[in-house]
Amino acid sequence: MTAMDLTGLDTRPSQVWGAVRLVPLVRPAPVEDLRLHPRILGDGPAVVNVGPRTDYFSYIPHAFVADWNGDGTPAAAYGTQLATAADAAPPASAGLRFHRRMARREEKHRLRFLPLHLALEGYLALHFGGPSVAWEEWSRRALRRGLSPRVEQAYTGAQVTGIADALRVFEIHPGQCGVLLYVADALAAVFVVPHPDDYRVLHPTLVQDLYGELVHHYALLMPPVPEFRARVADEGVDSLARLRAAAGEQERAWADFHDTTMAAGATEQDGTWRTVYRMGPFALARFLPEFRPKQENHIGEAITDRAGRTVYLKSFRLSESQVRRGHLLGRLAAHDWHLADTAAGLGIDEAALGLRLESAGLGFLLRQDVLDGYRKRAGPRRGVQ
Repeated sequence: MTAMDLTGLDTRPSQVWGAVRLVPLVRPAPVEDLRLHPRILGDGPAVVNVGPRTDYFSYIPHAFVADWNGDGTPAAAYGTQLATAADAAPPASAGLRFHRRMARREEKHRLRFLPLHLALEGYLALHFGGPSVAWEEWSRRALRRGLSPRVEQAYTGAQVTGIADALRVFEIHPGQCGVLLYVADALAAVFVVPHPDDYRVLHPTLVQDLYGELVHHYALLMPPVPEFRARVADEGVDSLARLRAAAGEQERAWADFHDTTMAAGATEQDGTWRTVYRMGPFALARFLPEFRPKQENHIGEAITDRAGRTVYLKSFRLSESQVRRGHLLGRLAAHDWHLADTAAGLGIDEAALGLRLESAGLGFLLRQDVLDGYRKRAGPRRGVQ
């Protein structure tokens, strides 16, 4: 299954602010029997218990609440909370907040979940237990604690140059239910909701979302991107009807270029899906990519209906270093954490694999004397990938 299926969503002309490009997604008919609204949790760090003796720490400013009807009748977005910085009161207690689980049912037809963190926790949990076989090369820490603590870096939208301004001046289209966010024309995130009213409420939350290292660097270093302006030739346009038809043709040409070229790296990649929660006719799932080095890789979460239509989607683009870690951990797990077998599968020697682990920030998994031996064997080749 592909990581992102945007079937049923129409692409509209992009809007540009500096290096940020926003591409609207419009539904011909909204999804009426599932609605989303935000629940403001406040600034500051939060802790989520995700399993026995396992906690997830992150900046979690809001949750999403999904309301649905099992009989297909329209559902209402319930209890939307919005607050400005001037209205927000400081918390009376310490800033650290605690939550039970990433997705938790509150009522018969209501689910509270933590958007994007559901996907990020799935990436952090990848082979979290460490070596499945106690081969002699692995460190005592790796055998006892696995990858704990597993840490990755991300930036809020407010820290990414241009995103806050682009979202502030963005013109929301009639029927808009989603957006693809590009930085320097690299796809940074996809956000899809069931209903246009949901999108209008949730559009500002993109500033509080997390974005990867690659996105942050592109926004800081890359020049403004060009606008794709429609060009209609004068010849043959002698009425408003023909002008309207020519404009429509330009719009379709842009949508085709975007869908088959700009977004293809995400929509055509294969991924591994895991259902997290079933909500009547809907299913909440998260997905991981195949971790293809030097290619576009996205993690994310989605709600789909019985027909497989995407009702909700939120994605996060991994940096190259995060892709390398996922790729190496996947290859090790596929070979029962046997270094020589994994190296052979990658077409390199064992010392080169050890140095790749060190370069990817996973050197702590190896015993120090083993890692020193790999460095000595590699000699002047050290650091060559």
